[in-house]
Amino acid sequence: MNKISEELSQKKFKVVQQEGHYILMRKRRYGNILIQAICLILALSIFWPLLIVNVIYFSYSFLWASPNVLITTEKVSEDGEPLEFSNMDEILDKANAIL
Repeated sequence: MNKISEELSQKKFKVVQQEGHYILMRKRRYGNILIQAICLILALSIFWPLLIVNVIYFSYSFLWASPNVLITTEKVSEDGEPLEFSNMDEILDKANAIL
């Protein structure tokens, strides 16, 4: 568990919560910088409501689109069903997605 969390820490994931049998990590996502720059330039020069769209896009990316990773030693859920796990490549692909 600690080895995986250290590996993810190097990929800019931060520990949100940690207990004996799990570690919850999150990578903050800020949205596509190019889209935000274009919206900001257009909002400041032509159409100011685009600034509101830019703030909404940033808020969505930061609060809801930031990927979470749960690292656990448990192999079955509370219902007794076996848990499915993602490999490191799948986690990093989702974390580095542009939108």
